[in-house]
Amino acid sequence: MKVKWTKLGMVFFLLLSFVMMGCFIWQYRLPKAKPVDIKFEKEVKEEKMCPRFPEPVPLEHPIPVLMEALDKVDALLRTSIDATKLPAISAIVIFNDSVLWNGNFGRRNGSNPMSPPTNEYTVYRIASLSKIFPTLMLYKLWEDGKVGSLDDPLGKYVKNFTIKNPLGKRRDHDLKSISDGISSREAQVHISSVTLRRMASQLSGLPRRLRATTLLWKGNTQAALDLLQDDVLVADPGTKCHYSNLAFSLLAHVMAEKVAGMDYQQWVSENILQPLGMEDTGFEITSQIEKRMAIGVYSSGRPAPLYDLGWYRPSGQMYSTPADMAKLVMMLLGAYYRPVLQPDTLKTMLTPLFRCENSYFADQTGTPWEVNNQLGYAVIRKDGDLDGYSASIALIPRLKLGLVILMAGTKPEDEDLVAKVYSFLIPAMESAFRDAPRVLIPPPDPVPYLGYFTYGNITFYEIKADADGVLSLEQFGPQVDTMVPMKYRSLKLSYLQDRVFRVAFEKEYPCSLKVNAASVSLESQDGQLFNFYIFSKKGLSPGFDVPGLNTYKVTRIPRKPIFSS
Repeated sequence: MKVKWTKLGMVFFLLLSFVMMGCFIWQYRLPKAKPVDIKFEKEVKEEKMCPRFPEPVPLEHPIPVLMEALDKVDALLRTSIDATKLPAISAIVIFNDSVLWNGNFGRRNGSNPMSPPTNEYTVYRIASLSKIFPTLMLYKLWEDGKVGSLDDPLGKYVKNFTIKNPLGKRRDHDLKSISDGISSREAQVHISSVTLRRMASQLSGLPRRLRATTLLWKGNTQAALDLLQDDVLVADPGTKCHYSNLAFSLLAHVMAEKVAGMDYQQWVSENILQPLGMEDTGFEITSQIEKRMAIGVYSSGRPAPLYDLGWYRPSGQMYSTPADMAKLVMMLLGAYYRPVLQPDTLKTMLTPLFRCENSYFADQTGTPWEVNNQLGYAVIRKDGDLDGYSASIALIPRLKLGLVILMAGTKPEDEDLVAKVYSFLIPAMESAFRDAPRVLIPPPDPVPYLGYFTYGNITFYEIKADADGVLSLEQFGPQVDTMVPMKYRSLKLSYLQDRVFRVAFEKEYPCSLKVNAASVSLESQDGQLFNFYIFSKKGLSPGFDVPGLNTYKVTRIPRKPIFSS
C-alpha cells in the first residue's frame, strides 16, 4: 500500500492536528510550513514529569524513600510529646489493606514514671470522630432501602420537627404554593430543608447545640424536638458550613428510633463494630476500659474527668484504640475484608459536598468530613477534641492512604500534625508508586488485535505482542519518524475485559513534550481506554475507538504502508 503525501494532504493533516490536540501522541501540532533545521527538529524539552497523580499499585518493601518518610513521622510525633501537656500519642499509617507503620509514644499515665508505655491497644477517647458512626448509619440505612433518599427532609421521619428559618429564600407567602393536604407544620419542614445529608455534613443550619443545654444534657429526643420548636436556624440549610453537635445527635437518635427501631448504640455495635471486629471500641467507659486508657490531661497537666455526654453521645462519646481505628480506615478505603458499605456508597460518602467560607476551619465539608487540599490531593479528615483528648483520622483516597493520630492531652497549637505527617508521606508514596513495576495484563489471545491500523490514512499504528502476550501500539509514518522521539512512539495496552484495554506507561514520563513549536501531551493519553470492535469471521478485530479522547473508527489495514515523498 502506497501513500502519497501531497500539499493538500499536509494541510488537512495540519488542521486535523489542531482539532485532535491533546489526545494522542500521534495527534501533534505541526509548525508553520517553512524550512526547518533538522538538528533542531529532534530537540525535545522534557518538563514536569507525570503521572502527576500516580496510580496506587502493590508495593514491595522495604522502600528506602518510604522508610525515610516514616522515620520523619516517628521523629515528629516523638518530639511532640510533652510530659505535662501531651504525655501520650499513638498513631498508625495505613496503605490500602495493610499497616505501613505504627508508633506509640509516652506513657498511659504521664504523671507516673512506672506507668506502662502506650501501644496499639491503648484506649483513647476519640471525641468528634464519633460522628463518623451516625454517618455510616445513615448511608447503611439508605443502602438497605430503609431511607428513601439522603436528601429526604428530617420531617419525613419525625413528624413534629419544626424550627424557624428567617434566612431562607422562601418566605411565608410561599406556603400558599404548597399543594393542599400538607399541614402548615409539614410545609415549614419542607421550607427549612433540614435534610439528612445536610445534617451529616455541617450544612443543616442547626445550632451547635440545643439552647439552654450543655454537652452533658441527659434529655431525650422528644425533649430535643420540643426545644427546637421555638428555636432558629443559624443559616439557611445548604448555604453555609456551620459546626453542629446537635445535628449529628438528632440524626443518630431519629434514624435509630424511627427507622431502625432500636437504640442507637445497639445499632452501631451490631452493624458496624461487630462486623469490623472493633472489639475495643464503644460508648460505655467501664472500669475495665478505664484501666486500659491513656489518661487525658488539660494543658496544666491536671487529669480530665471522663464525662458522659448523655443525649449528645453520638457526637463525641466514643473510645477506641489505634488497632481498631485501622480497621475502620481500611473499610473506608474499600480495602477491608469485612465491608460495611458497598463501593459506590463509600464513594458517595467520601465525596466533598460544599466549599466553605474562608472563616470556616476547612476548605470543604463532607459527610461528616472536613476536606482540605494538600499537594494537589483532597485530604478527607475528621478531627475531635474533648476534655483531655484529641483525635484525628485523615484519608487520601486517591493514594489509598490513611492516618490515625490519637492523643491524651492537648494537641500542639503551633503545628497541624496531620498536615505535617502528610507533607512527608505524600511525596514518598508518589515516588514509590512511580518506581514500582507496572503490572500489565495480556489478553486471553493477542492474535485478533495484532496488525496495522490507520486513522483516516493520516496516522498509522502497528499493534504487536511481547513474549508475555502484552500488547503495545507503535505509531509510525514520515512525520512521526522526524518529529517524535523513538521512546515515546510506543504505548502499552493492558487488558481489562471484553476487548477493552487501558493505556499504560511503564515508567515516569514527561507530562508534555515540546518539539520545536509543536506541543505534545502525554498525560492526556495515560489511562485512556481502547475499545476494540467485535471480531470478524477471520477472527480479527477490524478496528478500535478511544471514546475518552473522542477518537473513533481507527480501522485495520491489510499491510504496512509504504510512503513516498
